[in-house]
Amino acid sequence: MTGQLKICIHRGTREIGGSCVELEYEGKRIVVDLGLPLNAELEATELPNIPSIHSPDGSLLGLLLSHGHRDHWGLLPKLRSGINVHLGRRTLSIMAAAAPFVPGGYVPPSAVAYEDKKTFDLGPFRITPHLMDHSGFDAYGFLIEAGGRRLYYSGDIRGHGRKAALFERFLVAPPTDIDVLLMEGSSLGRLAAVERFETENEIENRLLETMRRTSGIVLVACSAQNIDRVVSVYRAAKRSGRQMLVDAYAAEVLKATDTKSIPKPTDEWSDVKVYIPQAQRRFLKEKNIAALVDTYKGRRVFPEALPEEAAKSVMLIRPWMLRDLALARALTGASAVWSQWDGYLKEEAGIKFQEACRVASVDFEIIHTSGHADPQDLQRFAEAMKAKKLVPIHTFQPDQFEGLFANVARVVDGEWFHA
Repeated sequence: MTGQLKICIHRGTREIGGSCVELEYEGKRIVVDLGLPLNAELEATELPNIPSIHSPDGSLLGLLLSHGHRDHWGLLPKLRSGINVHLGRRTLSIMAAAAPFVPGGYVPPSAVAYEDKKTFDLGPFRITPHLMDHSGFDAYGFLIEAGGRRLYYSGDIRGHGRKAALFERFLVAPPTDIDVLLMEGSSLGRLAAVERFETENEIENRLLETMRRTSGIVLVACSAQNIDRVVSVYRAAKRSGRQMLVDAYAAEVLKATDTKSIPKPTDEWSDVKVYIPQAQRRFLKEKNIAALVDTYKGRRVFPEALPEEAAKSVMLIRPWMLRDLALARALTGASAVWSQWDGYLKEEAGIKFQEACRVASVDFEIIHTSGHADPQDLQRFAEAMKAKKLVPIHTFQPDQFEGLFANVARVVDGEWFHA
Protein backbone atom coordinates (compact mmCIF):
# COMPACT_ATOMS: atom_id res chain seq x y z
CA MET A 1 0.00 0.00 0.00
CA THR A 2 2.84 2.42 -0.80
CA GLY A 3 1.54 5.95 -0.98
CA GLN A 4 -1.41 5.29 1.31
CA LEU A 5 -1.89 6.31 4.94
CA LYS A 6 -2.20 3.07 6.89
CA ILE A 7 -3.59 2.72 10.42
CA CYS A 8 -3.44 -0.01 13.04
CA ILE A 9 -5.18 0.09 16.41
CA HIS A 10 -2.92 -2.21 18.39
CA ARG A 11 -5.18 -2.01 21.44
CA GLY A 12 -8.51 -0.30 22.05
CA THR A 13 -11.06 -1.57 19.52
CA ARG A 14 -12.98 -3.44 22.22
CA GLU A 15 -11.66 -2.15 25.54
CA ILE A 16 -11.22 1.03 27.54
CA GLY A 17 -7.59 1.50 28.47
CA GLY A 18 -4.30 0.48 26.96
CA SER A 19 -4.88 2.76 23.98
CA CYS A 20 -2.30 2.48 21.21
CA VAL A 21 -2.54 3.45 17.52
CA GLU A 22 0.17 3.26 14.87
CA LEU A 23 0.14 5.21 11.60
CA GLU A 24 2.40 4.45 8.63
CA TYR A 25 3.04 6.37 5.43
CA GLU A 26 5.73 5.40 2.90
CA GLY A 27 7.82 3.60 5.51
CA LYS A 28 7.61 6.33 8.18
CA ARG A 29 5.59 5.82 11.33
CA ILE A 30 4.16 7.56 14.37
CA VAL A 31 2.41 6.07 17.41
CA VAL A 32 -0.49 7.74 19.20
CA ASP A 33 -0.69 6.90 22.93
CA LEU A 34 0.90 3.92 24.64
CA GLY A 35 -1.42 3.13 27.51
CA LEU A 36 -1.50 0.56 30.27
CA PRO A 37 -4.68 -1.57 30.15
CA LEU A 38 -7.11 -1.11 33.02
CA ASN A 39 -6.35 -3.29 36.05
CA ALA A 40 -3.00 -4.36 34.52
CA GLU A 41 0.41 -4.26 36.17
CA LEU A 42 3.26 -2.54 34.36
CA GLU A 43 5.73 -5.32 35.18
CA ALA A 44 3.45 -7.99 33.72
CA THR A 45 2.39 -6.12 30.58
CA GLU A 46 4.35 -6.30 27.35
CA LEU A 47 4.58 -3.53 24.79
CA PRO A 48 2.32 -4.01 21.77
CA ASN A 49 3.91 -5.86 18.86
CA ILE A 50 5.12 -2.77 17.02
CA PRO A 51 8.45 -3.55 15.28
CA SER A 52 9.51 0.11 15.04
CA ILE A 53 9.18 0.48 18.81
CA HIS A 54 11.35 -2.55 19.49
CA SER A 55 14.11 -1.96 16.91
CA PRO A 56 15.86 1.33 16.13
CA ASP A 57 15.34 1.14 12.37
CA GLY A 58 14.67 4.87 12.05
CA SER A 59 11.10 4.47 10.82
CA LEU A 60 9.45 5.62 14.07
CA LEU A 61 9.43 9.43 14.06
CA GLY A 62 7.83 9.97 17.46
CA LEU A 63 4.99 9.20 19.83
CA LEU A 64 2.00 11.48 20.40
CA LEU A 65 0.51 11.49 23.91
CA SER A 66 -3.04 12.82 24.06
CA HIS A 67 -3.15 13.42 27.82
CA GLY A 68 -1.80 12.36 31.18
CA HIS A 69 -4.02 9.43 32.16
CA ARG A 70 -2.17 6.18 32.71
CA ASP A 71 -4.40 4.22 30.35
CA HIS A 72 -2.85 6.40 27.62
CA TRP A 73 0.77 6.72 28.82
CA GLY A 74 1.28 3.80 31.22
CA LEU A 75 3.60 1.74 28.97
CA LEU A 76 5.91 4.65 28.16
CA PRO A 77 8.45 3.51 30.79
CA LYS A 78 9.07 0.46 28.60
CA LEU A 79 9.70 2.55 25.51
CA ARG A 80 13.29 2.37 24.28
CA SER A 81 15.36 5.52 24.76
CA GLY A 82 15.71 8.11 22.04
CA ILE A 83 12.07 8.20 20.92
CA ASN A 84 10.59 11.68 21.27
CA VAL A 85 7.29 11.85 23.16
CA HIS A 86 5.16 14.81 22.07
CA LEU A 87 2.72 16.02 24.72
CA GLY A 88 1.05 19.14 26.09
CA ARG A 89 3.25 21.48 28.11
CA ARG A 90 1.02 21.33 31.17
CA THR A 91 0.69 17.56 30.89
CA LEU A 92 4.47 17.31 31.08
CA SER A 93 4.56 19.65 34.07
CA ILE A 94 1.90 17.66 35.95
CA MET A 95 3.58 14.33 35.20
CA ALA A 96 6.85 15.74 36.55
CA ALA A 97 5.15 17.06 39.70
CA ALA A 98 3.31 13.79 40.34
CA ALA A 99 6.18 11.40 39.54
CA PRO A 100 7.80 11.34 43.03
CA PHE A 101 4.46 10.71 44.72
CA VAL A 102 2.72 8.02 42.69
CA PRO A 103 3.72 4.38 42.14
CA GLY A 104 5.29 4.05 38.73
CA GLY A 105 5.46 7.82 38.28
CA TYR A 106 7.18 8.73 35.05
CA VAL A 107 8.48 11.68 33.05
CA PRO A 108 9.43 11.10 29.38
CA PRO A 109 13.19 11.73 29.08
CA SER A 110 12.79 12.86 25.46
CA ALA A 111 9.77 15.15 25.77
CA VAL A 112 8.68 17.70 23.18
CA ALA A 113 5.78 20.02 24.07
CA TYR A 114 3.10 20.94 21.55
CA GLU A 115 0.41 23.63 21.81
CA ASP A 116 -3.28 23.90 21.02
CA LYS A 117 -3.96 24.40 17.30
CA LYS A 118 -0.27 24.89 16.48
CA THR A 119 0.54 22.52 13.62
CA PHE A 120 3.85 20.66 13.54
CA ASP A 121 5.42 18.10 11.24
CA LEU A 122 6.98 14.71 11.91
CA GLY A 123 8.38 13.67 8.55
CA PRO A 124 5.42 13.25 6.18
CA PHE A 125 2.88 13.58 9.01
CA ARG A 126 1.31 16.97 9.69
CA ILE A 127 -0.24 17.11 13.18
CA THR A 128 -2.59 19.68 14.70
CA PRO A 129 -3.49 19.22 18.40
CA HIS A 130 -6.93 20.36 19.57
CA LEU A 131 -7.43 21.07 23.29
CA MET A 132 -10.58 19.36 24.55
CA ASP A 133 -12.80 19.03 27.62
CA HIS A 134 -11.90 15.96 29.70
CA SER A 135 -11.36 15.07 33.35
CA GLY A 136 -7.67 14.80 32.52
CA PHE A 137 -6.19 18.29 32.42
CA ASP A 138 -4.57 19.45 29.17
CA ALA A 139 -6.18 16.73 27.03
CA TYR A 140 -6.04 16.82 23.22
CA GLY A 141 -7.37 15.24 20.07
CA PHE A 142 -5.23 15.19 16.92
CA LEU A 143 -5.79 15.99 13.28
CA ILE A 144 -3.17 13.93 11.44
CA GLU A 145 -2.53 14.44 7.72
CA ALA A 146 -0.32 12.44 5.37
CA GLY A 147 -0.41 11.69 1.63
CA GLY A 148 -3.47 13.85 1.12
CA ARG A 149 -5.52 11.88 3.68
CA ARG A 150 -6.91 13.30 6.93
CA LEU A 151 -7.44 11.32 10.14
CA TYR A 152 -8.80 12.64 13.43
CA TYR A 153 -8.08 10.90 16.73
CA SER A 154 -10.63 12.03 19.32
CA GLY A 155 -8.62 11.15 22.41
CA ASP A 156 -10.82 11.30 25.52
CA ILE A 157 -13.55 13.94 25.31
CA ARG A 158 -16.63 15.22 27.06
CA GLY A 159 -18.99 18.18 26.85
CA HIS A 160 -20.14 18.54 30.46
CA GLY A 161 -16.96 19.58 32.29
CA ARG A 162 -15.56 22.94 33.29
CA LYS A 163 -14.02 23.30 29.85
CA ALA A 164 -17.25 22.49 28.00
CA ALA A 165 -16.73 25.67 25.98
CA LEU A 166 -13.80 23.92 24.27
CA PHE A 167 -16.13 21.12 23.17
CA GLU A 168 -18.70 23.59 21.85
CA ARG A 169 -15.98 25.62 20.11
CA PHE A 170 -14.80 22.48 18.37
CA LEU A 171 -18.30 21.54 17.20
CA VAL A 172 -18.81 24.97 15.65
CA ALA A 173 -15.67 24.75 13.52
CA PRO A 174 -14.32 21.19 13.44
CA PRO A 175 -11.64 20.00 11.03
CA THR A 176 -13.23 19.27 7.66
CA ASP A 177 -12.87 16.56 5.01
CA ILE A 178 -12.04 13.86 7.56
CA ASP A 179 -11.40 10.49 5.95
CA VAL A 180 -11.17 8.51 9.21
CA LEU A 181 -12.39 9.43 12.67
CA LEU A 182 -11.11 7.29 15.54
CA MET A 183 -13.72 8.12 18.19
CA GLU A 184 -13.90 7.03 21.79
CA GLY A 185 -17.07 5.46 23.21
CA SER A 186 -16.35 5.04 26.90
CA SER A 187 -19.91 5.83 27.99
CA LEU A 188 -21.59 3.25 25.76
CA GLY A 189 -22.97 0.45 27.90
CA ARG A 190 -23.02 2.72 30.93
CA LEU A 191 -25.80 5.08 29.85
CA ALA A 192 -28.87 4.73 27.68
CA ALA A 193 -28.80 6.93 24.59
CA VAL A 194 -31.23 9.42 26.19
CA GLU A 195 -29.41 9.69 29.55
CA ARG A 196 -26.99 12.48 30.40
CA PHE A 197 -24.06 12.74 32.77
CA GLU A 198 -24.21 15.42 35.46
CA THR A 199 -22.23 18.57 34.71
CA GLU A 200 -19.40 19.79 36.91
CA ASN A 201 -21.65 22.70 37.93
CA GLU A 202 -24.23 20.20 39.16
CA ILE A 203 -21.50 18.31 41.02
CA GLU A 204 -20.43 21.59 42.64
CA ASN A 205 -23.99 22.23 43.83
CA ARG A 206 -24.29 18.73 45.30
CA LEU A 207 -20.97 19.19 47.10
CA LEU A 208 -22.23 22.52 48.44
CA GLU A 209 -25.32 20.84 49.90
CA THR A 210 -23.12 18.34 51.74
CA MET A 211 -20.81 21.05 53.04
CA ARG A 212 -23.71 23.12 54.34
CA ARG A 213 -25.31 20.26 56.25
CA THR A 214 -22.03 18.91 57.71
CA SER A 215 -20.99 20.27 61.09
CA GLY A 216 -17.42 18.94 60.94
CA ILE A 217 -14.80 18.53 58.25
CA VAL A 218 -15.84 17.44 54.74
CA LEU A 219 -13.48 14.89 53.20
CA VAL A 220 -13.48 14.54 49.42
CA ALA A 221 -11.76 11.49 47.95
CA CYS A 222 -10.91 12.50 44.40
CA SER A 223 -7.90 12.49 42.13
CA ALA A 224 -5.76 15.58 42.52
CA GLN A 225 -5.11 15.33 38.79
CA ASN A 226 -8.84 15.70 38.06
CA ILE A 227 -8.40 19.46 38.05
CA ASP A 228 -12.01 20.14 37.09
CA ARG A 229 -13.17 18.26 40.18
CA VAL A 230 -10.72 20.08 42.43
CA VAL A 231 -12.10 23.37 41.11
CA SER A 232 -15.64 22.15 41.83
CA VAL A 233 -14.61 21.25 45.38
CA TYR A 234 -12.92 24.62 45.87
CA ARG A 235 -15.86 26.61 44.51
CA ALA A 236 -18.31 24.71 46.73
CA ALA A 237 -16.00 25.23 49.72
CA LYS A 238 -15.77 28.95 49.07
CA ARG A 239 -19.54 29.26 48.70
CA SER A 240 -20.00 27.44 52.02
CA GLY A 241 -17.45 29.63 53.82
CA ARG A 242 -14.85 26.87 54.13
CA GLN A 243 -11.17 26.66 53.26
CA MET A 244 -9.72 23.85 51.15
CA LEU A 245 -6.91 21.67 52.54
CA VAL A 246 -4.63 19.64 50.28
CA ASP A 247 -1.63 17.41 50.90
CA ALA A 248 1.83 17.91 49.36
CA TYR A 249 1.03 15.76 46.33
CA ALA A 250 -2.11 17.71 45.45
CA ALA A 251 -0.32 20.99 46.16
CA GLU A 252 2.44 20.18 43.69
CA VAL A 253 -0.02 19.02 41.01
CA LEU A 254 -2.11 22.17 41.35
CA LYS A 255 0.95 24.39 41.11
CA ALA A 256 2.09 22.46 38.03
CA THR A 257 -1.03 23.48 36.10
CA ASP A 258 0.56 26.93 35.78
CA THR A 259 -2.92 28.37 35.34
CA LYS A 260 -4.05 31.47 37.22
CA SER A 261 -7.66 30.31 37.55
CA ILE A 262 -6.72 27.02 39.25
CA PRO A 263 -6.72 27.18 43.10
CA LYS A 264 -3.36 26.37 44.68
CA PRO A 265 -1.54 27.00 47.99
CA THR A 266 0.03 30.33 47.07
CA ASP A 267 -0.38 33.87 48.38
CA GLU A 268 -3.04 34.55 45.74
CA TRP A 269 -5.28 31.85 47.24
CA SER A 270 -5.57 32.55 50.97
CA ASP A 271 -8.24 29.87 51.46
CA VAL A 272 -6.12 27.00 50.09
CA LYS A 273 -3.82 25.47 52.70
CA VAL A 274 -1.60 22.42 53.06
CA TYR A 275 -1.94 19.56 55.54
CA ILE A 276 0.82 16.96 55.35
CA PRO A 277 -0.09 13.59 56.93
CA GLN A 278 2.53 11.86 59.05
CA ALA A 279 3.17 9.11 56.49
CA GLN A 280 3.73 11.74 53.80
CA ARG A 281 6.18 13.63 56.00
CA ARG A 282 8.25 10.44 56.26
CA PHE A 283 7.88 9.85 52.54
CA LEU A 284 9.17 13.31 51.66
CA LYS A 285 12.27 12.74 53.77
CA GLU A 286 12.91 9.31 52.26
CA LYS A 287 12.62 10.78 48.74
CA ASN A 288 14.92 13.68 49.68
CA ILE A 289 12.27 16.19 48.63
CA ALA A 290 11.34 17.47 52.10
CA ALA A 291 12.62 20.90 51.06
CA LEU A 292 9.49 21.47 48.99
CA VAL A 293 7.61 21.89 52.29
CA ASP A 294 9.40 25.24 52.65
CA THR A 295 7.36 26.55 49.72
CA TYR A 296 4.21 26.14 51.83
CA LYS A 297 5.48 28.41 54.62
CA GLY A 298 2.58 30.32 56.11
CA ARG A 299 0.11 28.03 54.35
CA ARG A 300 0.39 24.95 56.61
CA VAL A 301 -2.25 23.46 58.90
CA PHE A 302 -0.60 21.18 61.47
CA PRO A 303 -2.19 18.12 63.15
CA GLU A 304 -2.66 19.83 66.49
CA ALA A 305 -4.73 22.58 64.80
CA LEU A 306 -6.99 20.20 62.89
CA PRO A 307 -9.74 19.80 65.54
CA GLU A 308 -10.21 23.56 65.60
CA GLU A 309 -9.93 23.97 61.81
CA ALA A 310 -12.15 20.99 60.93
CA ALA A 311 -15.55 22.68 60.97
CA LYS A 312 -14.40 25.34 58.50
CA SER A 313 -12.47 23.01 56.19
CA VAL A 314 -12.85 20.75 53.19
CA MET A 315 -9.96 18.33 52.61
CA LEU A 316 -8.92 16.45 49.50
CA ILE A 317 -7.91 13.01 50.72
CA ARG A 318 -6.91 9.54 49.70
CA PRO A 319 -8.24 6.60 51.73
CA TRP A 320 -5.02 6.02 53.67
CA MET A 321 -5.21 9.56 55.13
CA LEU A 322 -8.33 8.81 57.18
CA ARG A 323 -6.35 7.13 59.98
CA ASP A 324 -4.21 10.27 60.35
CA LEU A 325 -7.33 12.41 60.78
CA ALA A 326 -8.77 10.01 63.33
CA LEU A 327 -5.57 10.18 65.40
CA ALA A 328 -5.77 13.98 65.23
CA ARG A 329 -9.35 13.78 66.58
CA ALA A 330 -10.61 15.75 63.58
CA LEU A 331 -13.54 13.55 62.52
CA THR A 332 -16.30 14.73 64.86
CA GLY A 333 -19.35 15.50 62.72
CA ALA A 334 -17.40 14.73 59.53
CA SER A 335 -18.73 13.69 56.12
CA ALA A 336 -16.87 11.81 53.40
CA VAL A 337 -17.56 12.14 49.68
CA TRP A 338 -16.32 9.62 47.13
CA SER A 339 -15.77 11.69 44.00
CA GLN A 340 -14.22 9.29 41.52
CA TRP A 341 -15.19 6.13 39.66
CA ASP A 342 -17.31 3.96 41.96
CA GLY A 343 -15.62 0.82 40.64
CA TYR A 344 -12.68 1.63 42.91
CA LEU A 345 -14.97 1.11 45.90
CA LYS A 346 -15.02 -2.60 45.08
CA GLU A 347 -11.24 -2.80 45.39
CA GLU A 348 -9.40 -3.32 48.65
CA ALA A 349 -8.58 0.32 49.34
CA GLY A 350 -12.16 1.42 48.63
CA ILE A 351 -13.66 -1.33 50.79
CA LYS A 352 -11.37 -0.41 53.69
CA PHE A 353 -12.17 3.28 53.29
CA GLN A 354 -15.92 2.67 53.55
CA GLU A 355 -15.42 0.47 56.58
CA ALA A 356 -13.17 3.06 58.25
CA CYS A 357 -15.84 5.71 57.67
CA ARG A 358 -18.45 3.45 59.23
CA VAL A 359 -16.30 2.75 62.28
CA ALA A 360 -15.58 6.47 62.74
CA SER A 361 -19.28 7.39 62.27
CA VAL A 362 -18.41 9.47 59.20
CA ASP A 363 -21.31 9.90 56.77
CA PHE A 364 -20.43 8.54 53.33
CA GLU A 365 -21.85 9.38 49.89
CA ILE A 366 -20.87 9.30 46.21
CA ILE A 367 -20.85 12.53 44.21
CA HIS A 368 -19.24 12.02 40.82
CA THR A 369 -19.65 12.44 37.10
CA SER A 370 -17.83 10.90 34.16
CA GLY A 371 -14.74 12.23 32.46
CA HIS A 372 -16.15 11.04 29.13
CA ALA A 373 -18.86 12.24 26.77
CA ASP A 374 -22.34 10.80 27.12
CA PRO A 375 -23.98 9.24 24.03
CA GLN A 376 -25.76 12.45 23.04
CA ASP A 377 -22.55 14.46 23.02
CA LEU A 378 -20.80 11.67 21.13
CA GLN A 379 -23.53 11.90 18.51
CA ARG A 380 -23.08 15.67 18.29
CA PHE A 381 -19.34 15.19 17.90
CA ALA A 382 -19.71 12.59 15.15
CA GLU A 383 -22.31 14.65 13.30
CA ALA A 384 -20.07 17.73 13.38
CA MET A 385 -17.08 15.78 12.07
CA LYS A 386 -18.96 14.21 9.13
CA ALA A 387 -16.16 11.66 8.69
CA LYS A 388 -16.23 9.33 5.72
CA LYS A 389 -15.37 6.47 8.09
CA LEU A 390 -15.92 6.34 11.87
CA VAL A 391 -13.88 3.70 13.67
CA PRO A 392 -14.74 2.79 17.31
CA ILE A 393 -11.93 2.98 19.87
CA HIS A 394 -11.61 3.17 23.67
CA THR A 395 -14.87 1.31 24.27
CA PHE A 396 -16.18 -1.95 25.67
CA GLN A 397 -19.24 -1.69 23.41
CA PRO A 398 -18.13 -1.30 19.77
CA ASP A 399 -21.29 -3.11 18.68
CA GLN A 400 -23.41 -0.15 19.84
CA PHE A 401 -21.77 2.29 17.41
CA GLU A 402 -23.80 1.28 14.35
CA GLY A 403 -27.05 2.16 16.10
CA LEU A 404 -25.86 5.63 17.08
CA PHE A 405 -23.52 6.92 14.37
CA ALA A 406 -23.20 7.01 10.60
CA ASN A 407 -20.43 5.49 8.45
CA VAL A 408 -19.20 3.14 11.18
CA ALA A 409 -16.36 0.80 10.18
CA ARG A 410 -15.43 -1.82 12.78
CA VAL A 411 -11.88 -3.11 12.98
CA VAL A 412 -10.10 -5.42 15.42
CA ASP A 413 -6.88 -4.99 17.38
CA GLY A 414 -3.82 -5.52 15.22
CA GLU A 415 -5.66 -5.13 11.90
CA TRP A 416 -4.17 -2.68 9.39
CA PHE A 417 -6.52 -0.55 7.28
CA HIS A 418 -6.08 2.59 5.23
CA ALA A 419 -7.64 6.04 5.28
